[in-house]
Amino acid sequence: MENSHYLLLTPGPLTTTKQVKDAMLRDWCTWDDDYNGLVQEVRRKLVEMAVKNTEKYTAVLMQGSGTFTVEATIGSVIESSGKLLVCANGAYGNRIAQIARILGIPTVMCEADENEPIQIEQLERVLTEHADITHVAAVHCETTTGILNPIREITKTAKKHNKITIIDAMSSFGGIEIDMEDWQIDFLISSANKCIQGVPGFGFVIANRIEIEKCKGRARSLSLDLYDQWETMEHFNGKWRFTSPTHVVRAFYQALLELEEEGGVMTRQERYEQNQRLLVQRMKEAGFKPFIKDEYHSPIITSFCFPNEDFHFASFYEYLKAQGFVIYPGKVSQTDTFRIGNIGDVHEADILALTETIERRSVYQ
Repeated sequence: MENSHYLLLTPGPLTTTKQVKDAMLRDWCTWDDDYNGLVQEVRRKLVEMAVKNTEKYTAVLMQGSGTFTVEATIGSVIESSGKLLVCANGAYGNRIAQIARILGIPTVMCEADENEPIQIEQLERVLTEHADITHVAAVHCETTTGILNPIREITKTAKKHNKITIIDAMSSFGGIEIDMEDWQIDFLISSANKCIQGVPGFGFVIANRIEIEKCKGRARSLSLDLYDQWETMEHFNGKWRFTSPTHVVRAFYQALLELEEEGGVMTRQERYEQNQRLLVQRMKEAGFKPFIKDEYHSPIITSFCFPNEDFHFASFYEYLKAQGFVIYPGKVSQTDTFRIGNIGDVHEADILALTETIERRSVYQ
């Protein structure tokens, strides 16, 4: 396995460029001004990607996986008297609710089927019935299925009821254009190893400055205290409270430069959309039906139904891996599915090569 290489067709970790990998070959000191200056530049670039009116927003980086950063946000933003409404139509919305319940935060659900987006009428009804809700959380791209939720409508409805909005944009930020101010997002959460095409090791939150300043003393954890992490980075020129993933941060900075060189988020979104349309078209031709309707698809990842009762995912997976492609198992609770992502350093030729490999297997079965 040490000498093998395959294309990662997953929602992250994902296939990165050689330049991103090479950026990790240098060691950095966490206390050094050069490194902390790099952290500050990363924070600045993230805010510029998220919003035009940059002075009203700020960014904070947090060690660990994306879920660590989601937990840091839920546990640090919601006050002890707060109550959370979670919009859920898949595993990652449900995970936010699980985090909140473990932290002892009263939680109300606004749920939809896994193959349907969140319904705004239902959200309106739940907010009306539970006037004591203080925060609304939702997932932008629910990677259980690849469905894209109507975040602008969700946040508009939440703001009509004067709620703080928390958006898990883990699998969309950097790959879909978002303007936090226009979309009325107070806290946006994402990760290094998704659409910006870095490597795993930290997540980040882009936040409304006024709202994050209210979070002092709210955290239910020492390590996952989002406010304290942010305040330290603000006052000590990008310093992390505890040991930071220095190599990962440098690789992420390189990934940000490559995103700019590609033409920015809109250009990358167009590439992802082209990848996804081609993938669906070719998979349909090979006999695989998408789990959700085409109009609900995100450009990030697509779930496909098993073609028949005899289909064996494990052998299909091993066949593709042997040919240089790694895909994802399904996460849908009621239907047998598998998932194929098209984010990362993945291009039209890669999608064609994958689907030709799948067609060859179908021919010889």
